[in-house]
Amino acid sequence: MPIDPADLDSLPGPRIDPAELLSTRMGIEIVSMSLEEVVGRMPVAGNLQPFGLLHGGASAVLAESLGSTLSALHALPERFPVGLELACTHHRAATSGFVTGTARPLHVGRSTSTSEIVVVDEEGRRTCTAKLTCLHRDTRPAAK
Repeated sequence: MPIDPADLDSLPGPRIDPAELLSTRMGIEIVSMSLEEVVGRMPVAGNLQPFGLLHGGASAVLAESLGSTLSALHALPERFPVGLELACTHHRAATSGFVTGTARPLHVGRSTSTSEIVVVDEEGRRTCTAKLTCLHRDTRPAAK
């Protein structure tokens, strides 16, 4: 049975200092989450490549963060999702403001889930389309 987003903090397991999360360092914030979609945004500033454009890797981090969150809502607490494959197509550059990503499920199964993540600029123009497939493991990977 899928998990209610309000119950995420009650799950067992180690707690990671938010300052250690890549999403925190990149300024990613979750705006809303449900089993139907996860929406988040990220500033362009601080996530640029040398030519002043939003780094494609930053868009990929936003996409994987949102898609993994969506997979977790469907898989937890019985199973634990880990990224298996991420594919991104970059359509246009963003140079300022924020980009917003929306992850929606394409497939949710017992052992895998696949999400489409659409990233848009502040004018609603698509900057990136990503597809993330997560593997649903029986156990959480061990910390080393």
